[in-house]
Amino acid sequence: MRRHSCFVFLFCGIFLPGILGFPQTNNSIDCDSLLPNYEAEPQTSAPPYIIAVSFDNFEPENEVQVTLEALGDAGFKGFNLQAREIDGDVPVGTFKITDPNTKGLECHNMTNSAVSHANSDVKQKVTTTWIAPKDVRELQFIATVIQDLENFWVGIQSKTLTPTHSESVNATGKSKRKVCFSV
Repeated sequence: MRRHSCFVFLFCGIFLPGILGFPQTNNSIDCDSLLPNYEAEPQTSAPPYIIAVSFDNFEPENEVQVTLEALGDAGFKGFNLQAREIDGDVPVGTFKITDPNTKGLECHNMTNSAVSHANSDVKQKVTTTWIAPKDVRELQFIATVIQDLENFWVGIQSKTLTPTHSESVNATGKSKRKVCFSV
């Protein structure tokens, strides 16, 4: 009888939350593809979420406040947020965790290179701080947002941020400024 009780307890603890539709807290999202680890397909409609940033330009080691926010009452339970260079597929920079609903992730062996949900509570908004690395080009913040187990959006993008040095230096590191001499 004792063995039977342990089995029932184990079964209820593992399977009952999923059967009853309770949120599961281990909804991990792949660092590269930004896809959650379950079978549903991403939504193709316009996402009811935005990524807002505190600056349009940045310098190395600047701190940029980044906010992921639901539009209206959409709410969300999970997310993965990264900064990536335009047309890049690897996170750049690091996040300083400032919101108790967030936690840092290690992607590509870089600590806090992405930020994710710390719990499955419904959130309307999370805010974090991103620290710009050295030698990075134009970038965007990109996110996957999970509303529930069947509704999620992949590839939500912020506006483009530009490093302040990019206007005066081209890809070879040489100045693009014109020098005029009067003779």
